[in-house]
Amino acid sequence: MSARAVVTGIGVVAPSGIGADAHWRTVLAGTRRTGPLTLFDPSGYPTRHGGEVPGFDAAGYADNRRLVQTDRWTHLGFAATRLALADAGLPERAPDPYGYAVALASSSGGNLFGQRELQRLWGGSSRTVGAYQSIAWFYAASVGQLSIHHQFKGPCGVLVAEAAGGLDSLAHAARAIRRGTPVVIAGATECPLSPYALACQLRSGMLSDVADPERAYRPFDAAASGYLPAEGGAVFVVEELAHALARGARVYGEVAGWGSTHDAVHTGPDTAGDPVQYARAMRLALDRAGVPAEAVDVVLPDALGVARYDRSEAVALRAVFGDRSPPVTTQKPLTGRAHQGGSALDVATALLAFAHDTLPASAGPDEVADGCELDFLRGHRRPRTRVALVGARGFDGFNSALVLRGAAPVRGVHG
Repeated sequence: MSARAVVTGIGVVAPSGIGADAHWRTVLAGTRRTGPLTLFDPSGYPTRHGGEVPGFDAAGYADNRRLVQTDRWTHLGFAATRLALADAGLPERAPDPYGYAVALASSSGGNLFGQRELQRLWGGSSRTVGAYQSIAWFYAASVGQLSIHHQFKGPCGVLVAEAAGGLDSLAHAARAIRRGTPVVIAGATECPLSPYALACQLRSGMLSDVADPERAYRPFDAAASGYLPAEGGAVFVVEELAHALARGARVYGEVAGWGSTHDAVHTGPDTAGDPVQYARAMRLALDRAGVPAEAVDVVLPDALGVARYDRSEAVALRAVFGDRSPPVTTQKPLTGRAHQGGSALDVATALLAFAHDTLPASAGPDEVADGCELDFLRGHRRPRTRVALVGARGFDGFNSALVLRGAAPVRGVHG
């Protein structure tokens, strides 16, 4: 029988809070954590709000030498990985280096670091960049730094699929485990909050410019106006089941199935993603998990907050589930959209929901938009089958879906 990939550690560093406890409390309370951007002055931009990690002190998770060499996006990865390892009861340094691997996702690398260096290049008298520019800005920097620091020398890599990559990283971890690597660090963090990064996102025309952060990001709502950018995400310890049981580890759930497809269409002002290919990714994930559509307990969607994309996602979900859609819940309005980190954060939410035996109510919509009629979860409820489907789409055609089979709730879990 193929090796089974289970999650034994969760590390969250997101606008919802630092640590799984803080994230879960925010989700249950339905508290919005988006607000004015403070990492730089956004006054000259139409979008001035987003999701930032509250009270984050990178010095608590890495030494000064590594902090100087890397970007805030990697600092968030340092923190999330340490939290995940501690949660899993694993040491900071691998006892068997080649039995541990790192497979994270990234959209754009070290934006704040790169912004500072490019400003020095074009605006400073020296016309130079620092020695660490090529390292810190590189989209694989977090994987490399974590592999070096923790001595994880198994098959490491980085997944690049915009928001879909957070799910792809867990699928890649499960494949690595089936090929013989017992422990893989997976997930994603992001920090797309710099003048350059915000300008790139504004070019898409999909950012919300609503001044009230409480009403700015409203997926599937009649008042949907786009998304708010966010930093952070989640990192997981994904482990081979027998390896986890042998050391007495707590298991949150199993990465049971996955699917990825591609539209082969550039994202533009008139595109909305291909619901046929998105639905195909979901069906692939369900088929690989051996789970019929009617057995899904809850769906955590991409929830972009752009009207045409929301309608397209609803079409895909109806194609998979028909008229008997499972409950749909999204917490992205609480945190903002953290690209690859956002889909990883959805995985954390699903696993914590099963651990707490509670499916959390959806953070909207208040008024369901035409074409987005789904069974949105309006109140907390207990799981039925303990199976979650997480969906994510990345710009320029990426579609991914992940099926999680939750373990039984265990006393003493977070919160």
